[in-house]
Amino acid sequence: MEKNNLDSRILNILKIFQKTEMTEYTVYKKLAEKISEGNGEILHRIAREEFQHYQTWKRYTGSEFRPNRFLVFWYLLMARVFGLTFAIKMMERGEARAEEAYAQIGSLIPEAPTIIKEENEHEMLLIGMIDEQKIKYISSMVLGINDALVELTGTLAGLTLALQNTRLIGLAGLITGIAASLSMAASEYLSQKSEKESKDPLKAAFYTGITYIVVVILLVLPYFLLPSYYFALCLTLTIAILIVLVFAQFVSVVKEIPFRKFFSEMVAISLGVAAISFIIGWIARSVLHLE
Repeated sequence: MEKNNLDSRILNILKIFQKTEMTEYTVYKKLAEKISEGNGEILHRIAREEFQHYQTWKRYTGSEFRPNRFLVFWYLLMARVFGLTFAIKMMERGEARAEEAYAQIGSLIPEAPTIIKEENEHEMLLIGMIDEQKIKYISSMVLGINDALVELTGTLAGLTLALQNTRLIGLAGLITGIAASLSMAASEYLSQKSEKESKDPLKAAFYTGITYIVVVILLVLPYFLLPSYYFALCLTLTIAILIVLVFAQFVSVVKEIPFRKFFSEMVAISLGVAAISFIIGWIARSVLHLE
């Protein structure tokens, strides 16, 4: 079907597709230029496909489009911060939401079914071939973050009412957290070594330990900055929820699991343990007559 025979609504849909393909082509191309061999070759293949799709839509729209510079910057930033797989799957999520629009033009554009198939199958297959260390050790990161959130929010909540001194609470929490991170790293090392999986035990231990320590520092920081231990506890719990929010989004995208369920479970566990520990701290202070 020629451009002149397309109504304005269909033409606008094709222009949106064309803009999207140019933006994604630019992102894949820039990512590929920064990566050599294996993953770089896969990204170059995806970039070529995106450009071919752009050229197909161009034949119908007769228009040229530049990439969306903000989205290019955003996806490249996500790739740098959260890893290659996360950024790519974020982009592909946008394409999944366009399936309804693809269905509207499927009977009008002969090439549409082929493009839809490539977008839904071929590119995701290529993405699955990407070998990224962050994704390989994601279970170790989950272990470190989840354990740190549960243990430290509980510890700090209990110490807040028991000690009622921000610096003392912060110091006790920091010492406890560092000791626990070393213990968790050692446990992960022994666990991976005994299971003899494809993971490197040292790397698994590193990812568990480093994520644990980062969470510890973020959670105890309010006690070194604020004079009120109640305000410090509130800020610590807020930070804990934000950490869960970011990490749940990361896991949801990369592992393709429901975000709400994963997020609500982690928040419920962390805040539940904190509430129980707070009560224990109040009981301990009353029984031991701490002043």
